[in-house]
Amino acid sequence: MLEEKFIPDYDMEPLDADELELEEESLFREIRIIADRGQSPVRIDKFLIDHVANTSRNKIQQAADAGSISVNGKVVKSNYKVKPLDEIVITLNTPAYDNSIIPEDIPLDIVYEDDVLMVVNKPAGLVVHPGCGNTHGTLINAVAWHLKDNPDFDPNDPQVGLVHRIDKNTSGLLVVAKSAAAKAHLGMQFFNKTTKRTYNAVVWGNVKEDSGTVTGNITRNPRNRLQMCVSSDDSVGKHAVTHYRVLERLSYVSLVECNLETGRTHQIRVHMKHIGHILFNDDVYGGDEILKGTNFSKYSQFVRNCFKLCPRQALHAKTLGFVHPVTGEMMFFDSELPQDFLAMVEAWRKYSSASAGYMND
Repeated sequence: MLEEKFIPDYDMEPLDADELELEEESLFREIRIIADRGQSPVRIDKFLIDHVANTSRNKIQQAADAGSISVNGKVVKSNYKVKPLDEIVITLNTPAYDNSIIPEDIPLDIVYEDDVLMVVNKPAGLVVHPGCGNTHGTLINAVAWHLKDNPDFDPNDPQVGLVHRIDKNTSGLLVVAKSAAAKAHLGMQFFNKTTKRTYNAVVWGNVKEDSGTVTGNITRNPRNRLQMCVSSDDSVGKHAVTHYRVLERLSYVSLVECNLETGRTHQIRVHMKHIGHILFNDDVYGGDEILKGTNFSKYSQFVRNCFKLCPRQALHAKTLGFVHPVTGEMMFFDSELPQDFLAMVEAWRKYSSASAGYMND
C-alpha cells in the first residue's frame, strides 16, 4: 500500500544572489508504503526505486544519506533489507507536479512599476511561487497575468521574475524583475548586502535590550523538517545575521523592527526564537500558544481574540530599498502595516495601557 502527501509549502525569506534560482528546499513529498505480507528481503533503495514514481536512484540515495528514510519509525540506511509488513516512510525534496507558471487573474497591489521592474505589496496568505500543494494561485501567477501582453517577459524563464521572496503568511514588499539584466543587477545588490530591508514583527515577551544583533548559521531542523533552526556547529548551515530594535513594549509582547543583513529561510522567525522571543501566532514555531502572561481566563480570551485578529505570524516586510538597475537612482519604498497586523497591535496597546502598573513581566 502506498500513500503520498505533500508537506505544506512554506516560502522563504529574501534570497541572496547565490540562491537566485529560488531553490525549493522547503518543498517535500512524503511517501508512506507498507510492504506486502509476502515481501521477500530486498535492499530498501531497490525497493523504493520500484515503488516510487518520478524519482531516481540518486534521489533515493540522497534521502538515505539525509536520514529521510525510516522503517517502522526508525531511520535506516540504503542497505536495509525490507521485510513483510514493514511501514516505510521516505521524504523527497523533488516536487511531483508540473510547475509551469500559468497567468491567473489575481489582484496585485502594485506599489511601483516601470519598464524593467515592479514592486508589489504581498498580502498574507499568498504564496509567492508555485510549490507542492500550491501549484496555482500564487503571486507569480498574478504577475504573469499582469505582464501577459509583455512579449519580453516569460514567467517560466528563471532569468526574470522574483529576485527574493517572503513566507506565505508574511506580508509586505517584493521586487520583481522584468528583464534578465535587471534581475542580475538586483541580485548582485542582494548578494552584496546593499539593499535596505526592514521588517516589523510582534514577538512574545519583553525584549529587554533596546537593540541587538543575532548571528547564527541557519539549517533545517533535523527533528522537524518544517522548521529551520540555529546550528550549534559553525560549519553547518548558512551564515545569517539579523539586527533588531524595539519599537514598543506592550506588556507580554514587543513590537520590533528587524533589519536583514542576510536572507535565509525563516531567518527572522528562527533568530527571534533563538533569543527567546517567538513571533506572535507563528504556528510553525510555537507562537500560536500563550507563551507569556497570566493564568486568568479573561487574559486567555484576550490572546485568543488577538490570534483571530491576526491569524498568521505577525511579520511584515515594511521597507525595501535598492539602486535602480538602469537609472542608478536609489529607490526606497515603505508600506503601511496591514489591517490584521495593525488591529492586533492596537488591541495589545489598549490591554497594556489598561494594565499599566498591575503587571509583572
